[in-house]
Amino acid sequence: MNESMTITLPVGALEGTAAVLSIWLVGEGDKVRKGDPILELETDKVSMEVCAENDGSIEKILAASGDNVDERTILGYLNCAAQPILEKSPPLAFNSSSQNESVANISKCDVTNDGSKCHLIGPAVRKLLRKYDLNVTSIKGTGKGGRVTRDDILAHINTGADKEKNSSDASSTLKNTKGLKSNIVPHTAMRKKIANHMVDSLLHTSPHVTSVFEMDMGRIIEHRKMCKMGFEEAGVKLTFTAYFLAASAKAMQKVPVINSRFYDDYLEVFEDINIGVGTALGDDGLIVPVVKQVQEKSLFEIASALQQQTDKARQGKLAAADMRDGTFTISNHGVSGSLFATPIIINQPQVAILGIGKLEKRVVVEDVNGEDTMVIRPKCYVSLSIDHRALDAYQTNLFLSHFVDVIENWGTSKVN
Repeated sequence: MNESMTITLPVGALEGTAAVLSIWLVGEGDKVRKGDPILELETDKVSMEVCAENDGSIEKILAASGDNVDERTILGYLNCAAQPILEKSPPLAFNSSSQNESVANISKCDVTNDGSKCHLIGPAVRKLLRKYDLNVTSIKGTGKGGRVTRDDILAHINTGADKEKNSSDASSTLKNTKGLKSNIVPHTAMRKKIANHMVDSLLHTSPHVTSVFEMDMGRIIEHRKMCKMGFEEAGVKLTFTAYFLAASAKAMQKVPVINSRFYDDYLEVFEDINIGVGTALGDDGLIVPVVKQVQEKSLFEIASALQQQTDKARQGKLAAADMRDGTFTISNHGVSGSLFATPIIINQPQVAILGIGKLEKRVVVEDVNGEDTMVIRPKCYVSLSIDHRALDAYQTNLFLSHFVDVIENWGTSKVN
């Protein structure tokens, strides 16, 4: 009896947004176990694997690499009546007999007449193969059973083994536009999604308005100096960003409407404060892991959760759940030297995004013993970009006032 089930994305995995099917990791007829990764997706936030929901075999593949998909898309069919693999499966191999052309193009299995095994590769290796356009069969594996590892690929690149190929590829992409030589760098699927999301947010969805305040970081700096070593002894890095999350939560308790999502007929205001933190991945784009229930956490707990999420982001280990359910976003653009910015609300339908500029010493005039005196203080700009459909200047500036007040009076009875 044929017991087929549809292959779809897990409910809630994309929070209503679309994704691009990057690659099938299996082909039609391949047997899989429940939990085996069967395909990879790319969104504007992350690359993620989709796993088999049951034991069985891949009966039919419907969606192709490069297709836009969402949670309603039927990607294929899994025949659950097929006998599962009886012995423990090694990491999935790319199947050379697959009819899916994208699998063959990205990583060809080396199946020879003498029956040697396919190259078995994991997600980190697949990512590097795609990034550097390498063929796994040209790389000598040092892992168990000749498996190609991440270190094998990096060594292959560093030794220049692929230099001739890369040189040829570079010359083929060299363009001459009106006498100007240039190289064409194709957009990744993630970059395309980010671009589309930004344009949609700014031009097609919400009218953005940005308000800017300046804040003194002196008390935060002193508090961090006192606590930093103790946090590190517990294995937690205390960053300024942790303070920004804590201050945002305190300010939202005064102005709850900031912690909301806008819909055509209503505004959804949340009790839990789940803050996404923009994390740059260099040329690979930007992702936004979420620290959840910030209002319930101490500074130590916020710093610990933030460290876990950002570490996973930079190691490419974020799951869809790590970026789900965000209600507010922070962009700490100052870490890259930016003094001032007007961030775009990338995570619609959120109604606001906070931007933190570079910390620097500035000369300011303060009242000292009744006289105007020039002093040097550690300052930075803080901006809040809002969806003007949901918020007005009153709520925007009230939130920033409370936020700055928390930062400038950290550790005093006024805040605590």
